[in-house]
Amino acid sequence: MSNVLFLNIPAHGHINPTLGLVDALIKEGENVVYFCTDQFKKKIEKTGAIFKSYANFRGNHIPGKMSTIDDYLDIINNDLYKSQETISEILEKIKNIKFDYIVYSAMFPYANIISQILKIPTISSFAIFATKEELRPANSLSINENQIKNYQNTGIYKNVAGKLEKTYNIKMPEIVDMYFNMGDINIAYTSKYFVPHPEYYSENFIFIGPPIYDGEDNLDFPFEKLEGKEVIYISLGTVFNNTSSKLYDIFFKSFANSDVIVVMSAYNVDLSSFDIPSNFIVRNYVPQSKILKYTDVAITHAGMNSTNDLLYNNIPFVAIPIGADQPYMAGRASELGAAISLDKDKLTSEILKNSVKEVLINPSYLENIKKISSSFKQTGGYQKAVEEIFKLKKEKHIFD
Repeated sequence: MSNVLFLNIPAHGHINPTLGLVDALIKEGENVVYFCTDQFKKKIEKTGAIFKSYANFRGNHIPGKMSTIDDYLDIINNDLYKSQETISEILEKIKNIKFDYIVYSAMFPYANIISQILKIPTISSFAIFATKEELRPANSLSINENQIKNYQNTGIYKNVAGKLEKTYNIKMPEIVDMYFNMGDINIAYTSKYFVPHPEYYSENFIFIGPPIYDGEDNLDFPFEKLEGKEVIYISLGTVFNNTSSKLYDIFFKSFANSDVIVVMSAYNVDLSSFDIPSNFIVRNYVPQSKILKYTDVAITHAGMNSTNDLLYNNIPFVAIPIGADQPYMAGRASELGAAISLDKDKLTSEILKNSVKEVLINPSYLENIKKISSSFKQTGGYQKAVEEIFKLKKEKHIFD
């Protein structure tokens, strides 16, 4: 049995893909210690992992929300201010455990630093875009590496980097790599068929398909209302879902009082100003994997996890990307003929209704979805990841 250290950022989209991996590793006899913030304690402990919290992590500064280079640098500033506290806290809480390897979110800003300190093999989890090259054309954020490197040579970064290098005898990563932490193994939750540029991915990447793992709680949900009905599922995720009330207004107007049941996930969204139609079931959180069994068509923000779930389960969908990896995911699904991607700023009820109708009645969308779904199912899933990790253990002479 090996001791495994997991480090992640406090965001559903980054934590959820790793839960099935944790579960699979524990079933193989590994001992997993998982760091995150307290709000995710229950979800993580459900896998059998030992949960540890870090109190000094960077609050609500989630990289997924960055939309300009200034946002990126602001987030880096915030991380750097807290870096010494967070790193020190983690090291203090694990000082009595000898870890054999580390698994981290590629966007965990101190991943490279901590792995250097511990001197153990690394596995990186790419829950969103897997390379900077994929991000550039798809996101409103333009990563100007020269601007970032100029920033790197001034101010807080230079000061903090010097202290960390001296304290821990490590080499600080380039700023541009702080949210693209590579590992000895890099896990991509998709297939080579889905990515438009497989040449961007080194041989150290493994494609394991969508993170299919049912770790959802048994929530009180009126599934009986979905029986025998046409069901539309709407979700804008958990990060950008509060961006615009206009979108929710369009949803209500488009499908109000129609002969369909609309299940809408509105995570921490204030809808008190709306008159919610009687055929809508709106919840702060819904058991998505179970809802999809009833779903005929979906409307999604096109986050990686949601898009993968829809494709894997052969569900036609309309995408309304808002930010981060969403334009990339929506664009690729549309390019492969598997979905319609709409501009959120030009969206109307008529456009939305027509698009939903089109993906439902035009068989080409489902045919192309099935091609992607088939490529996902051939990847090997979490078991493939475990096999590759155990190969790495053997190569690094890690013996239980």
